[in-house]
Amino acid sequence: MCGINGIFHFEKSKPRDSEIQKMNETLRHRGPDASGIFSEKEIELGHQRLSIIDVSESANQPMKSADGNLILVFNGEIYNYKEVRSQLTEYSFKTESDTEVVLAAFQKWGENALRIFNGIFAFAVWNKTKKELFIARDRMGVKPLYYFADNDVFVFSSSLKSILSTGRSSAKISKAGLIDYLRYQTVHAPQTIVEDIHVLMPGHFIRISEEEGAQFKSYWSVTKNIQPAKYKSAEEVQKMIRTQLYKSVEMQLVADVPFGAFLSGGIDSSLMVAIMSQVRNQKTDTFSVTFKEDQFSEKKYAEIIAKKYGTLHHEIELSVDKFRDMIPEALSYMDHPSGDGPNTYAVSKLTREEGVKMAISGLGGDELFAGYPVFRQLPELHRKKWLRSFPAYARRPFARMYKNIRGSVSAAKKAALLSLEEFDTENIYPYFRKVYMDEQIIKLVNYPNLTPDAVYEITHELVGYKTDGWNLPLLGKISVAEVSTYMQNVLLRDADQMSMAHALEVRVPFLDHELVEKIIPLADTYKNTASPKKLLTDTFSDLLPEEIYNREKMGFVLPYDVWMKNELKTFCENHLNWLKDSGYFNADELERNWNLFIKGSPAITWSRIWILVVLSNWMQQNNVK
Repeated sequence: MCGINGIFHFEKSKPRDSEIQKMNETLRHRGPDASGIFSEKEIELGHQRLSIIDVSESANQPMKSADGNLILVFNGEIYNYKEVRSQLTEYSFKTESDTEVVLAAFQKWGENALRIFNGIFAFAVWNKTKKELFIARDRMGVKPLYYFADNDVFVFSSSLKSILSTGRSSAKISKAGLIDYLRYQTVHAPQTIVEDIHVLMPGHFIRISEEEGAQFKSYWSVTKNIQPAKYKSAEEVQKMIRTQLYKSVEMQLVADVPFGAFLSGGIDSSLMVAIMSQVRNQKTDTFSVTFKEDQFSEKKYAEIIAKKYGTLHHEIELSVDKFRDMIPEALSYMDHPSGDGPNTYAVSKLTREEGVKMAISGLGGDELFAGYPVFRQLPELHRKKWLRSFPAYARRPFARMYKNIRGSVSAAKKAALLSLEEFDTENIYPYFRKVYMDEQIIKLVNYPNLTPDAVYEITHELVGYKTDGWNLPLLGKISVAEVSTYMQNVLLRDADQMSMAHALEVRVPFLDHELVEKIIPLADTYKNTASPKKLLTDTFSDLLPEEIYNREKMGFVLPYDVWMKNELKTFCENHLNWLKDSGYFNADELERNWNLFIKGSPAITWSRIWILVVLSNWMQQNNVK
């Protein structure tokens, strides 16, 4: 796991002194083990290395192919690199690294190598003979790849901040990005919060040359590459899941450095630890952040799993006050603003301090196996066919009345749902992830018109009528929506930027693309939502104690509401005051929302204020106007 940078210079462009060096320095925390630069007339490539496989200096980057024609910078891991290497007997390998396997495979198969790789990655290959740059990102979007382009250069990096460090970007807030952020606490790819910096979409690659410019192409899609299959029984489905998940975990345990697993005590992390203990011949190191305060701690559940599987368990007790004080530090490492992240920062920081360089995470289990409330609530709305017998104009007065009487965030969302013309997935789903409603955003920002809703557009494109995913089962459609919006643009982004702040690699076996392709198209009858992730817990009932799956989902819940009204009050007020002067926001509406929050109004919860504080902090730290 590493950080990569690059600048492709078109014909009239000239390199600037130390530009690529500055980019490397900006993301040094992602890869502190080694630093490298390759430069010639058309291209500059930079690399910061976190050594995981073949830690020798010979595996440092940028790396040249055996014939010297290809130059590679690579961030990620190819889990099946040994299998791929066995098919490359004609290549003269000098290292035992997966990096060199990427080079050899690309030399032999070109872009088709992407379909052979099983892993998480973002990499760039420079072809000296063709004067062509090839950049690719993994299927699920686990590893980031940002880019900036104008008539002179194409700049790419693992870090948005690294691109900003070049001074080439306008460093201006994107209108569409700001609206998206207020709606969903993030900005959905390919857009970012910055006007002229974008994200390479998961499962895509770019080919760049002087003659052709930049050409984008998809090589994998969550709906185009699914593998529908007819199973005769639930037992057959469970056998498939068991086989596939064991394979994924075992494959992802390849490393030449100390590693372990995050263990919260929830279903997903507990299952990862259970399988790791089954496939390894040695004890697994597990890491839990615990709190003295029982209402915030899952300590007892993590200990149940640690004891059952005899792990080398590390309980890192963190006081709530210490966690609160860590928040500004976590925000300073935030590469792209997000409404979440400090929790991942805390567990990554403390895990890395124990000497571990790689950790297994249970991220992805909720999205694939119907773990969130949306998997129950959205089908319930679909079943209420009687609502459709009333036209939207007849429902709206009742919706407004309900909203005004209750006055809560939940009531506002339910009122909006009742007012919809259509009750299909693409129209309903976005409301389950919204932070601010559109009528609130109109009052908050100084824009007369809002930009299109990114989550609606993504969902419409992937599972709307006459798309590749339109005939998926309903729960499969929700999985596609979750994976392609919230998971990729919030959870995975936060996991990467917060863990790599401490040079800790996080691997996610649930997101093995072969498993994803098989789980999403399963019939809804197999994914019974009577209890969260019932298909998963039924499949692994022999590995998971009943205390783990027969309990209420807790998550990482801390008293932000209290902190923001007390110890973090000045911090929040200072950042909101900065936003008032920024020209982007209506100062009076910001003040009104803050006052409502302080008074405990159910219409403005802490998360709606917090995303504004995070945005202000990020803009100031990165000199974004």
